[in-house]
Amino acid sequence: MIALAIVGVALVGYLLGSMPWSVWIGRWFYDIDVRGYGSGNAGATNTIRVLGILPGLLVFTLDVLKGLLSVLVAWQVGGLLIAQGALDGSWGVPIQLLGGVCAFLGHVFPIFAGFRGGKGVATLCGVVLGLHPLATLSALGVFALVLLVTRYVSLGSMLAALSFPFFLYFVYGERNPWLTAVSIVLVVMIIVTHRANIGRLLHGKESRFSPSRAGMRNQVKKG
Repeated sequence: MIALAIVGVALVGYLLGSMPWSVWIGRWFYDIDVRGYGSGNAGATNTIRVLGILPGLLVFTLDVLKGLLSVLVAWQVGGLLIAQGALDGSWGVPIQLLGGVCAFLGHVFPIFAGFRGGKGVATLCGVVLGLHPLATLSALGVFALVLLVTRYVSLGSMLAALSFPFFLYFVYGERNPWLTAVSIVLVVMIIVTHRANIGRLLHGKESRFSPSRAGMRNQVKKG
């Protein structure tokens, strides 16, 4: 029963993460695949770039929700197992982390979109929001500040991800070893999914966020 429940948490997390909202919204309402335009990424930022601010914000919200839901489902399952005495209380956080990590992997490698997904920032935001809301809001503050100053979404995303373990451990005093370790692993994964952005930043070729250029899909088709 325990093994089945844990596999179920992982599967639900992955399937939730695999919902490619940017691809679906582009196809359903605009008859395009956003991965063929702009950066080619199936995420909220490229959706804003290709389809406009409102569709992009919708995608961001839905991507955050799938990360948050994966943690909440895992929290419920873990709570039931602990209440029934099948597991002790120390397993609560690891089970939630399992659901969240699987949601992140589902977003990056979605089964419903040919395993070509996004970079996982919004989904990870939902995951950590479910795990530690205060540290998440603090990291979002870092993102907003970096975006305001530099207008680089990618740089803001990476620095926000890097700041999360700092806020978690040093500011809010979270000492759960599972949460600390996995938060560091997730930071590494975010950096890995942004490796192309890092190259463009180093060479001064990264695109800056500009609301006035949102929705310009005809001019930015990916070559």
